[in-house]
Amino acid sequence: MKEHRLTDWLPTTKKEVELRGWDELDVILFSGDAYIDHPSFGAAVIGRILEAEGLRVAIIPQPNWRDDLRDFKKLGRPRLFFGISPGCMDSMVNKYTANKRLRSDDAYTPDARPDMRPDYPSIVYTQILKKLYPDVPVVLGGIEASMRRVTHYDYWQDKLMKSILVESGADLLIYGMGEKPIVELARRFSDKRLVISDKHLDDASCLSLITNHLSLTTIPQVAYLCKTVDFVAEEGDIRLFSHAECLKDKKKQAANFRHIEEESNKYAASRITQEVDNMTVVVNPPYPPLTEEELDHSFDLPYTRLPHPKYKGKRIPAYDMIKFSVNIHRGCFGGCAFCTISAHQGKFIVSRSKESILKEVKEVMELPDFKGYLSDLGGPSANMYRMKGRDEAVCKKCKRPSCIHPKVCPNLNTDHRPLLDIYHAVDALPGIKKSFIGSGVRYDLLLHQSKDPATNKSTQEYTRELIARHVSGRLKVAPEHTSGRVLSIMRKPSFSQFQEFKKIFDRINQEEGLRQQLIPYFISSHPGCKEEDMAELAVITKRLDFHLEQVQDFTPTPMTVATEAWYTGYHPYTLEPVFSAKTPREKLAQRQFFFWYKPEERKNIINELRRIGRQDLIDKLYVKR
Repeated sequence: MKEHRLTDWLPTTKKEVELRGWDELDVILFSGDAYIDHPSFGAAVIGRILEAEGLRVAIIPQPNWRDDLRDFKKLGRPRLFFGISPGCMDSMVNKYTANKRLRSDDAYTPDARPDMRPDYPSIVYTQILKKLYPDVPVVLGGIEASMRRVTHYDYWQDKLMKSILVESGADLLIYGMGEKPIVELARRFSDKRLVISDKHLDDASCLSLITNHLSLTTIPQVAYLCKTVDFVAEEGDIRLFSHAECLKDKKKQAANFRHIEEESNKYAASRITQEVDNMTVVVNPPYPPLTEEELDHSFDLPYTRLPHPKYKGKRIPAYDMIKFSVNIHRGCFGGCAFCTISAHQGKFIVSRSKESILKEVKEVMELPDFKGYLSDLGGPSANMYRMKGRDEAVCKKCKRPSCIHPKVCPNLNTDHRPLLDIYHAVDALPGIKKSFIGSGVRYDLLLHQSKDPATNKSTQEYTRELIARHVSGRLKVAPEHTSGRVLSIMRKPSFSQFQEFKKIFDRINQEEGLRQQLIPYFISSHPGCKEEDMAELAVITKRLDFHLEQVQDFTPTPMTVATEAWYTGYHPYTLEPVFSAKTPREKLAQRQFFFWYKPEERKNIINELRRIGRQDLIDKLYVKR
């Protein structure tokens, strides 16, 4: 086990800065999460990436925004900029349930305390910093910035919100995974500071040069505000309907989203612009996907993989969940309508090298309480490692949000051999007793029949190995619903594919002498879902002998197809009307069908089925035959 010193973590206090012999900081990051020095936590990644560029970086985790603001003052002003990472989850999803009730715990906080971050930390932290240090640029990043970069629906306030750049007053926003843009931004800030210091300009002039200088506004994957009278359109720009137009016409808000999603999932995207309050939000196209070497670099930085020592004796649930896991790739081409992964990470898979993965596994093995079991070797989806288009030229012309819906793209290479190779290499390491797969498995990829027999053979081998050797008693999959119409809106495969996979799962369990469970996830109140769809879900899952546990109400989160359909009443791609259950009564009526087997729910369910005229489903649920 490696012994760590306090200086192995990025500094969080003035004393820790002094221990490093620094008299000035280049960048100060504020995080809504506790500081865990691990590649699964965004603030740590950005801090380490900037450190690797030779910059002096500090992190202030979960600053107190309610007192005399000493946390915002204690390290003074940075030489370059403040960066804000509100946390690994959207703050409002993290703090509130689908019923808009405050959660009783926060997995990203020591001892799960629920009161250590404000609502919308990106906005709160920025406004405080701008009052204290009006001359220092503030750069937003993370999931909250990504999903709120243009006009978006906010479920918790039940209204359309302006770009978070407007609401917060930040100078720049980085969306998506931020390693490349933050490095380029820091380099250009450094260059500009050198020029400024030579000219001996005052702070106000410095800020004007930094935030308005053309070199900063041309960086890919950033968004910024400029006065509309000064804005110069470029050929190929996509102009969204303005914020004011979207307030007046929900169909225009729905139409906007199609452009946003398509441009997030293209190799060569267009610049997006939107007017708001006499200003124009400019969203530059993203960087191309990282190379394997670039992704390895991000994961190979000198993380301690541990919470900061200030949390000694305290439990951080989110860390407990991932400390014995290893992320092997980035991105997801599933394109599920309710999911933000592809909007943040992109649909193109970027995979780590075997060497980088094994290096991290060996580091996990050195953790003091490691007992030989890896909790996950996965990613956003468990089985997309190294999958990409056979002909990259075809991918470069494509703007489909999903590579597997409504059907698996014929250009997609679904070979599971590289993933099997990773599993075999990890399991061969002395000290590894078992590597489990905790990420969600895409069974539609396992059922897909390729034109290449070798690929099909690899899929069969992977399926057996997964079920026989890498399930910790329960395998999580996400059919999400049973209705074909609802699944189509969700961009999920037909339920018949889940049933086919269940047969394979049960057969392999029997052949291997195992008694493992298949745990399906389902969603109620998704756009397009009606009560009778949920009632039929209850009947079908009863027939399959499932007593459902992993269930949730649909929660509208910013910038997803499903959220835009839920708020506007129109599907962003067809602009056809879509029904959504919105009132508490409608949502409860749908959710109760998950629990048809509970005696306390029986009376209400029977009454509801009678009300909607489905006596036939009462008989199927409750009449013994």
